[in-house]
Amino acid sequence: MKKILLCYFAFLMLLKSQAFAQSDLSYFLPDKVSYDPKIPTPKSIIGHEVGEFHVTHDRLVSYMYALDQASDRIALEVTGYTHEARPLLLLTITAPANHQNIEQLRQEHVQLADPAKSSALNTANMPAVFYLGCSIHGNEPSGSNAGLLLAYHLAAAQGPEIESMLKNTIILFDPSFNPDGLQRFSTWVNSRKGKVVSADSYDMEHNESWPGGRTNHYWFDLNRDWLVAQQPESQARIKKFQQWKPNLLTDHHEMGTNSTFFFQPGVPSRKHPLTPQKNHELTMKIGEFHAKALDAIGSLYFTQEGYDDFYYGKGSTFPDAQGAIGILFEQASSRGHAQESVNGILNFSFTIRNQFVTGLSSLTAVNALRVDLLSYQRQFFKDAVSDATKDPVKAIIFGSSKDKTRAHLLAEIVSRQDIAIYKPASSQQINGKEFDATSSFIVPMNQAQYRLIKGMFEKRTKFEDSLFYDISSWTLSLASGLEVEELKTTPSLGTKVTSFEKYEGRFVNGKSTYAYAFEPYEYFTPRAINKLLQHNIRIKVANAAFNHPSGKVFERGSVIIPLEGQEKSLDFIDFILDDITKNDGIDIYSFATGLDYKGTSLGSNSFITLQKPQIAMLVDVGVVANDAGEIWHLLDTRYNIPLTKIPTSVFNTANLNKYNTIIFPPGTYNAINENAKDRLRLWIQNGGVVIGFENALHWLHANAFGKFEMKKNEDQKQVKARPYEFIDEYEGAQETSGAIFEANADITHPLLYGYYNTTMPVFKSNNLCLEPSKNPYANPITFTASPLISGYISKQNYNLIKNASVVSVSALGRGRVIGFTDNLAFRAFWFGPNKMLMNAIFYGSSINERSCR
Repeated sequence: MKKILLCYFAFLMLLKSQAFAQSDLSYFLPDKVSYDPKIPTPKSIIGHEVGEFHVTHDRLVSYMYALDQASDRIALEVTGYTHEARPLLLLTITAPANHQNIEQLRQEHVQLADPAKSSALNTANMPAVFYLGCSIHGNEPSGSNAGLLLAYHLAAAQGPEIESMLKNTIILFDPSFNPDGLQRFSTWVNSRKGKVVSADSYDMEHNESWPGGRTNHYWFDLNRDWLVAQQPESQARIKKFQQWKPNLLTDHHEMGTNSTFFFQPGVPSRKHPLTPQKNHELTMKIGEFHAKALDAIGSLYFTQEGYDDFYYGKGSTFPDAQGAIGILFEQASSRGHAQESVNGILNFSFTIRNQFVTGLSSLTAVNALRVDLLSYQRQFFKDAVSDATKDPVKAIIFGSSKDKTRAHLLAEIVSRQDIAIYKPASSQQINGKEFDATSSFIVPMNQAQYRLIKGMFEKRTKFEDSLFYDISSWTLSLASGLEVEELKTTPSLGTKVTSFEKYEGRFVNGKSTYAYAFEPYEYFTPRAINKLLQHNIRIKVANAAFNHPSGKVFERGSVIIPLEGQEKSLDFIDFILDDITKNDGIDIYSFATGLDYKGTSLGSNSFITLQKPQIAMLVDVGVVANDAGEIWHLLDTRYNIPLTKIPTSVFNTANLNKYNTIIFPPGTYNAINENAKDRLRLWIQNGGVVIGFENALHWLHANAFGKFEMKKNEDQKQVKARPYEFIDEYEGAQETSGAIFEANADITHPLLYGYYNTTMPVFKSNNLCLEPSKNPYANPITFTASPLISGYISKQNYNLIKNASVVSVSALGRGRVIGFTDNLAFRAFWFGPNKMLMNAIFYGSSINERSCR
């Protein structure tokens, strides 16, 4: 009898687990709502119940197209494509009558952002615009799976309540902010699900392989890309945001399995100072609707702890600088179909239901607060223009006469956010800085996007709170490494910039039969160098200045192409050089003679022949995927340089002789065995170049590949009693999450070729600080004695950074080991340091041994 009861109990538990995994629509949908039978249910298109499996992106797309065909409430458009060619969908969902004049409604709505027109608008009769977005992190899938239900409900629900809501709301619905990541993750968990669902956290279903599904194709966190929009997913999304200027944007995420559910406002002291207090008040009012909806189904939640609202590059904070309300939802993650947690078994269906319920409560809140939201948006932009007139800064000018492309790239970022940007009326010099009319841009402050402009360009060093969920500074002009000035009088404006055509270089002095040369300053110089090397054209870099017969001086780092003895024909070389002028924006100078009595003749041994880069980068377990992806993205998409990504386990048996450069991104490298270390050491001694970043320097130093001695914080040796309640605040305040510091730069050093200022901004998101070398030639980049430019850093860590070295180069036989304490390709918008990495690749092997540690 006992055995029978045990078997019966086990059978009931099995049925219970399967019921949770395969809940039908009644588990999710609200009671007392009827649904139009002509609208297809999710299962009828994707082949399984919502929550039974993780929806794959292709099936999600199929369902959205089916709804578009079946419902007159929905209009679907493809706004772009991911790196892996998956479509980015946006569904406009509203009442059929609104669809008939949707463009008129859009144009009227965006006038709320125009103080010259907004006063004439009657907000009582205007629909609100609600941007509802799902799962920007692909392995936080409850959002996109809830998107199936939300889309179905909005298309099929019947009755006066939903019809009124749709009449008064235009919903911009994105079912998957990150298609590539969602597909990667759903494939992983679905292929590892058993008929009996395993809730064991050790099960492989809950432990996806590196790099995981969080990120996009290049392993970028798309939720940090809203402001700068360097990825195609973000560019498509921002274009629609600025076209519509929504009143509310919701962003559905997941967090640790042992949590519950979070919705904003988050920690009150951690909102950005440029965000109005009224934004916080409206966010709290909206939160009451979420609380009521979650209370009704018995779900636990929290709302004013853990998360902040500071970095304008996040989806839930980005709208706050533009008259909208951004809401972050964080659902405890089942990371599969069910998982053990401190709150009991967490089922995937349960996580979906919470996201679905708060999606509906958001719609309810938009309707209840519609006039408040519309009026707030109108007043926000009126106040912004008013604040702009009071600001002593009337405009920002930025540019670079030596590197037009970097200025161009920053101008694109600014313009993408519906900010008016102009060319200067004429070239000018301001505080000793040259601003050429052809390569500079002016951003007037007196415009509706004033607060966003301030958020882009401000340098802030004082903060109400010392904890940051993300970076504390992102000053875009510093990230680009450009000349910038704040103008205190209204400038003369030239042409308004409405499109960004690539800069084209030119041949100077026509074609040559002797030699060509180009300077190292332009952003795409590394791409041009690689292009020549990939076509087996011999080129050399100058380690001393030389002169053109016209008198023009070519500084160190300039490149020459001697024409004698080349394998390729002169016509072929001219063809490649013509491509470089047109596509890389570089001026190429012809030489009829190599003679230079004032400097260095072209046959000098100070010119070093360059090698074609053969680069490997370590990836996989232990490596920080975001950082590795940023390096891959830079080489692959900006400079078109081939890169072999070697998993650390494969590295143990790899033939290293295929490469001349190996990159170690931030990470731990415990998987590399002793035999591989010995082979790596021999490879370096034979002339290989290793480039390491951040905490990878610990591994390189511990294994005697290079000398990377870190400064120690003396304050940590002094133990001070502190109240237990402040442990999180104090420890969190010691994190340098992302701030900007000034460093001195030796621009005669090969790592600094192509730079022309002797100081530079450096972005730092760690507390790693190299001890300066006693060798006077071995500190090419060092922080100044008072380096903080923008962002937060604790007092004790600030003392650590002062006068610390940013890079160290060690010699090991004929090879070099180059270590940087900081990221040189951060989130693809820190253009300024990119060239340092490329210099390490192209010139690292030629760094003089006497300048090494």
